Amino acid sequence: MVVYAGQGDARRSMSLLWRPPAPEPPPRGPGPRPALTVDTIVAAAVAVADEGGMAALSMRAVGERLGRTAMALYTYVPGKSELLDLMYDAVHAELPAHYPEGADWRTDLTRWAQDTLAFLLRHPWVLQVSQARPVLGPHEYAGLDTLVGILYRTGLDAGVLRRLVGTLFHCVRGAAQTVADARDAASATGRPDEEWWYDRSAVFVELVPDFGDRYPELSRMERESAPPEPSGDDGVPYPEREARETFAAGLDVLLDGIAAAVRRAPGAGRTGAP
Repeated sequence: MVVYAGQGDARRSMSLLWRPPAPEPPPRGPGPRPALTVDTIVAAAVAVADEGGMAALSMRAVGERLGRTAMALYTYVPGKSELLDLMYDAVHAELPAHYPEGADWRTDLTRWAQDTLAFLLRHPWVLQVSQARPVLGPHEYAGLDTLVGILYRTGLDAGVLRRLVGTLFHCVRGAAQTVADARDAASATGRPDEEWWYDRSAVFVELVPDFGDRYPELSRMERESAPPEPSGDDGVPYPEREARETFAAGLDVLLDGIAAAVRRAPGAGRTGAP
């Protein structure tokens, strides 16, 4: 399920995204329920999506969570499209705005990637929001600004950095999607991973006894690599652990490539260690 941001009224969405911070509400005492605010509606919507995914999100579901009707929300948020933009930007406020000075760019890029992966797995519905059209919100821009600030320390040309931003996001989002899918597979299909692999492995060996001859390079790689285990000591299932290890190895190679580009660029790398 892919969802596109920015489908609501442009002016109303952007005005809500860039509205001034709301003042702190006074302590609640006895009396009638306090009025709704945009922030409380967005927080409730995020909770709905975190618990049930994007399919569970509706104005009615958000209203029920707040003890109100869906109609009561429209005074504050024009509709679901605008609400999605606000939700997406709001959760991005969880990402670090900066990293402590003193570390080299590679260390901070690794931290950024790990933090972003953890963020996406806290809110897997964010992965369903297409990157083809950005939300253009303040927290989304703050996250990008943080990443670009780290990349500028490599000394590489701005044109190269612009492409690296997209490459790094693809790396992290791809890993997050695989981990999220691995976590959901058993509940979505009604079958645990071990059972699924056991059934198909037996049939596969029977139907494709010459697999090694058909695919010699793949078979060689499997023979020469460490055999996978069903689950680790931490109880993480094999598919998720494999996705995380793939992410770590791929990120390391990607950072090696950036370091090589730094070494090739005249005068580059002077503001951060490779």
